[in-house]
Amino acid sequence: MSVDDNDMAPVAPEGQPEPDSPRRRQGRIARTWRALWSPSAKYTLGGLMFVGFVLGVIFWGGFNWSMELSNTETFCISCHEMEQNVFREYQQTAHYTNPTGVRATCPDCHVPKEWFHKVVRKVRATAELYHHFMGTVSTAEKFDAKRLVLAKSVWNTMKSTDSRECRNCHNFEYMDFSTQEPRSSKAHEEALTKGGTCIDCHKGIAHRLPAGAKDAAKEFEGHKPTASSGILNKLYAFVTAVAAEREGE
Repeated sequence: MSVDDNDMAPVAPEGQPEPDSPRRRQGRIARTWRALWSPSAKYTLGGLMFVGFVLGVIFWGGFNWSMELSNTETFCISCHEMEQNVFREYQQTAHYTNPTGVRATCPDCHVPKEWFHKVVRKVRATAELYHHFMGTVSTAEKFDAKRLVLAKSVWNTMKSTDSRECRNCHNFEYMDFSTQEPRSSKAHEEALTKGGTCIDCHKGIAHRLPAGAKDAAKEFEGHKPTASSGILNKLYAFVTAVAAEREGE
C-alpha cells in the first residue's frame, strides 16, 4: 500500500502553529527584529553606543585615509601606463617646473577638491582600474591608439564642470589683464564675456595632443558636453548638474 507524502509531514501539537506556517515565520522575524534593536543583556546600551562610535571613527578615518592616499601623484604614476606616457610629457611643461616654483600635480588637475565630487570621481576611476588590469593601454602603442578617445573624454568632463580644477588656481576675476600679453589678454576678456572656459583654448597644456586633435577641437568648440555613457558617468553628470544648480541659487 502506497503512502501519500502528505501523510508523512510533521503535525504540530494541537493549539500550536504548523512548523513552517506564516504565523511561525512572523514570530521568527519579530524575535530577530527585537534582538537587533534591543540592548544586549550582557552589555549596557551606553557601552554599545561607545563601541559603535569608536568603530565609526575608525572606519571613517580609514576611508578618508585611503582616499587621500590614492589622491597623490605617487599613487597616480604607480601604474606604468601613466608613468611611461602622460607623466613624462607633463614633466616637460610649466605645470611641473616654472620660475615661481608652484607645481600642479596629477590630482590637482584631475581630482576635485570638494569631498562629494571627489568621491564621485573615485568611483568613476574604477573604470580606469578595469582597463589597467585588462591591458587596454598597457603599451605605448596601445596608449597612442586610445589617446584621442581619452583626451576627448577629459575635455568633455572639464567642459561640463567649467574647468573646475583649473579654476582652483586660475580665475578670470583675479586676473590683471593689463599685465598680460595682448593676445592672452584679448582671449581671456573674450572668454569672460562669452562664458568660455579654460579647456576651450588650453587643450594639450600638460600632455601631448593626439593625432586628429585639431579636427576634434573644432567639433568641440561651441558644443555642450556630450551625454556620458555608462551608469557611473550618467550618475556623475546628474550630480554635477544638481551641484551647479545649488551653487547658482
